[in-house]
Amino acid sequence: MPSLNVLASVARFPRLFLAVLALPALLVMTSCGTEDGFGKRYHVSGTVTYNSNPLENGTITFVPEDATKNVGATGTITDGSYTLSTGGNDDGAQAGKYKVTITSKEEYTSKAQADFKKESGKDNPKLPPHVVAKAQAAAKSLIPAGYGDPRTTTLTAEVKEQSNTLDFKLSDAEAPPDPPKGDAKGGGRRRR
Repeated sequence: MPSLNVLASVARFPRLFLAVLALPALLVMTSCGTEDGFGKRYHVSGTVTYNSNPLENGTITFVPEDATKNVGATGTITDGSYTLSTGGNDDGAQAGKYKVTITSKEEYTSKAQADFKKESGKDNPKLPPHVVAKAQAAAKSLIPAGYGDPRTTTLTAEVKEQSNTLDFKLSDAEAPPDPPKGDAKGGGRRRR
């Protein structure tokens, strides 16, 4: 009656039994390489200028035209240069067509720090996210706001199945309109 011995062992050591069952699945998952579910990506970098000067700092986002085929990618703009990431570590973007948004705001962390100290009476090097978000929302945009909204941006890009260098020239003269303001009720879902 070896089957009874096996059942008795499972009852006495259920965690060991589950670990033995999980081991083959773990081996299969770790042998599949570094696939992270984002698919093949291609290096994307370039420059961003505003009124012919390198944009000192900001964020660039590639918003896919077809979200069923691609995921978005973002990058930090520093001294007019950027490199895109989808999953991190400057891994690029998927091939496809994108709307491009660019934002650049005045420095807001010191204001967030001062507001937090004023409200709480504490100095805290790690601010609560809601304090940072509030300061960021109140920070003045250093470029026309229309560039930073997918509904109004006029910037587009196509990532090809190769290394890509994509440069963007922003200007006041060719700025898109500001994005529409939310309704008086604060936007969101409509009430029935």
